Amino acid sequence: MADPIRARVSRRYFKTGPGEYGQGDCFLGVRVPNQRIIARQFVGLPLLEVEKLLKSRWHEYRLTGILILVNKYQIGTDEQKKEIFTFYSDHLEAVNNWDLVDVSAHKIIGNYLKDKDRRFLYYLADSDNLWFRRSSIIATFAFIDDGDLQETIQLATRLLKDKHDLIHKAVGWAIREVGKKDPLIAKKFLDRYHSEMPRTMLRYALEKFSSAERQHYLKR
Repeated sequence: MADPIRARVSRRYFKTGPGEYGQGDCFLGVRVPNQRIIARQFVGLPLLEVEKLLKSRWHEYRLTGILILVNKYQIGTDEQKKEIFTFYSDHLEAVNNWDLVDVSAHKIIGNYLKDKDRRFLYYLADSDNLWFRRSSIIATFAFIDDGDLQETIQLATRLLKDKHDLIHKAVGWAIREVGKKDPLIAKKFLDRYHSEMPRTMLRYALEKFSSAERQHYLKR
């Protein structure tokens, strides 16, 4: 299923050059829909075998391993979900690009922590690891789905001064999703922090607001 032309495009798209966020990542050029098919076919793969995928230098191997974990989690018993959460958390270094985070953090970390202590999210948010920080806010999308919005607001506040554009986008996206559930909570956050928010974060947060509301917050 590898495609050398797609692989070259992916290396540029996922910023794999020197000093870029995906520096050194390797691509085969396999389409994501095909990886999803493979992940469904191998949902029964033992975790020790999934670990081999997560340790691979190939981006598509790691993504397929992560998709297998998501599929396992969704059909697992409570005991199996705990095991998968622990396994995923122990191998979080392998979840090392935004697409890997975005297909899994909310479905495993967020889902598992819905009714549990959430201090792990703050450990991630305070990390020097870009992908850990992104995982912390993306994980809260599982809470947002249930109308549980305050954890997102607290983590967004914690990440407000982050220097990386990929965190700005993720936090803005999260506030936008909060606004879909409760516009007043999103507006309260924006009223307090819009003048401090990086421009990209603010623009992402305002995507679903009216033109007049966007202009109000963008004029600072």
